[in-house]
Amino acid sequence: MRSEVGKLRTVMLHRPGPELTRLTPRNNDSLLFDGIPWVDRAQQEHDAFATALRDRDVEVLYVHDLLRTTLGIDEAREAAVDDVLADIRLGDTLRKRLRTQLDDLDTAQLATTLIAGLSHEEVERGSGLVYKLTAPHDFVIDPLPNLLFTRDSSLWIGDKVAVTSLATRARRRETALTGLIYAHHPRFKDTTTLYGPELEHVEGGDVLLLAPGVIAVGVGERTTPAGVERLANRIFDADLAHTILAVPIAQERATMHLDTVCTMVDVDAMVMYPNVADTMVAYTVTRNDEQLVVSGPSPFLSAAAKAMGIDSLRLIDTGLDPVTAEREQWDDGNNTLAIAPRVCVAYERNTETNRRLADAGIEVIEIAGSELGSGRGGPRCMSCPMWRDEIDD
Repeated sequence: MRSEVGKLRTVMLHRPGPELTRLTPRNNDSLLFDGIPWVDRAQQEHDAFATALRDRDVEVLYVHDLLRTTLGIDEAREAAVDDVLADIRLGDTLRKRLRTQLDDLDTAQLATTLIAGLSHEEVERGSGLVYKLTAPHDFVIDPLPNLLFTRDSSLWIGDKVAVTSLATRARRRETALTGLIYAHHPRFKDTTTLYGPELEHVEGGDVLLLAPGVIAVGVGERTTPAGVERLANRIFDADLAHTILAVPIAQERATMHLDTVCTMVDVDAMVMYPNVADTMVAYTVTRNDEQLVVSGPSPFLSAAAKAMGIDSLRLIDTGLDPVTAEREQWDDGNNTLAIAPRVCVAYERNTETNRRLADAGIEVIEIAGSELGSGRGGPRCMSCPMWRDEIDD
């Protein structure tokens, strides 16, 4: 898979579940949600999203199903339990009690617990100082509500998968689960891993496959310059691209990833937050004799077109006034998921952006996202494409 817009064949999603019920006004900020979602409605919206993909002949794989199968392998189960019990906050007494409790779960129950977390009041026969001094609703295993956004914890380039290095504490255990799936699930037994969570911070939402051989990586709140360097070298070593564009983005909640600002909707077309279209720059990274060569900065759109070997990158003119643009960007209007050239999935609430996409010849499959969007993510954030048809160089 070397593009964002080749016909989508297989995608990994995570249907929101009991981990979302853990969110309260007390903890939603630390768990990176801007609101408390209505879980039943979020599940309905997500089911409709998955149905829209299946209606276009996309195979949908679910994280929970993949994890359940993976945990049926003794080595994987042991690694999963060891990882969650390595949390230094637990202490030896509580850790021993938790191990016994987790060992008693079947694979489906364990998969749910690893995702949904475990609170103090759910610990059976707890004892020890840590247990005594932990409030009833505090977590001894943190929930993973952001697992909904499967784009971030892994990404595919060509036939290789990069298990990413997530920047925030609330999300780091997500890569332990996705990494486990890729390492042990029978479907991925021949897959080569390109990156790992022990490396410098890189998140999947910052990585755009602009064209075969050309990859843009956002640098900002979640992905570091050191992460881009490391990823670039791994990509060049594997001969997966000839040019990496490092794109600085504002380190703000509304623009946490590059794909909150722009996404590809055709082989030569992009929808972009108009308030930054004229100011975004890129550093062009190539390699010569095993050394990275960095040039720039230059305007992002022109640097991208040059690397892609085209005269210009077609920017969808959303034509929005600054206030409307800011509102629709906040609601992930630019975070579309292309499922084929000139076909994308978008939140229905971004009416002006979607209208301009349609006017530009892009078919927009609209889905509801009133509850799904409370974690700041759109259709692209909620999907990890694993297989697309290739497009010509």
